[in-house]
Amino acid sequence: MWLEIFIRGLIVGFAASIPLGPIGVLCIQRTLSKNHKAGFISGLGAASADTIFASIAFFSLSIVMSFIEDHMSLIKLIGGACILGVGTKIFITNPIVQIRRNRAGVTNIWQDYITVFFFTLANPAFILIFVALFTALGVSVESSHFWHGVVMVIGVFFGSATWWFSITFGVNLIRNKFRPRHLLWINRVTGAIIMALGMITILLIFVNTPIDGMLPE
Repeated sequence: MWLEIFIRGLIVGFAASIPLGPIGVLCIQRTLSKNHKAGFISGLGAASADTIFASIAFFSLSIVMSFIEDHMSLIKLIGGACILGVGTKIFITNPIVQIRRNRAGVTNIWQDYITVFFFTLANPAFILIFVALFTALGVSVESSHFWHGVVMVIGVFFGSATWWFSITFGVNLIRNKFRPRHLLWINRVTGAIIMALGMITILLIFVNTPIDGMLPE
C-alpha cells in the first residue's frame, strides 16, 4: 500500500516536471555554463516548489487556494517580472567570466536553488497540473488518509528530483563539446526565450479574450 502510494507520487512528480518551460531552459543553461551540480541544485529548487504545489492540490488547502485566486493577477505580474529579470541577466551574462569563476571555485549553489525555487512558486497555476495528474492516476484526495498524502507528496519530490537529475546529467555529458562562443549564443538564445515568456506572462494579464460569443449555443 505505502509503496504503491509512493510510486504514484514518483510518477506525478516526474510527469509534472517533463515539460521544458522557462525552468527547464534555465536549468539546462546553468548546467552548460557552470556544471552538473549547479543545474541539478537549480532543479531541486523547482522540485521543492512542486512539492508545495502538490501539497496544496492534494490536501485542498482552501485558504491558500483562495488567496491565489484572489491575487492571481498580482502573482502573475510578479512572476512575469521575475522571469523577465532572469532572462535579461542570462542574456547579458558573459559565459567566459562564469567559466573563470567555476575554475576558481567561486559558485553559489544556494543562490541557484533559491532563485529557481521562487521562480517556480511565481506560477501557482501549476497547481492545476497536479490536480489533473492526481485525477488521472485515480488518486482520491477527499478520501485519502493524511499520511497517505504525506507519502504521496514525498514521492512527488523524489519523482521531480529524478527528472532534474536525469536531464542535467544528460546535458552535462555533452557540456565539454561546447566552446565559449557556443555558450555565448546559448546564453543569448536562452535569455531571449525566457524574456519572451516573461513578457507574454505579463501581457496575458491585460488581455481579456471574450469567449462567450465563441461557444456554441
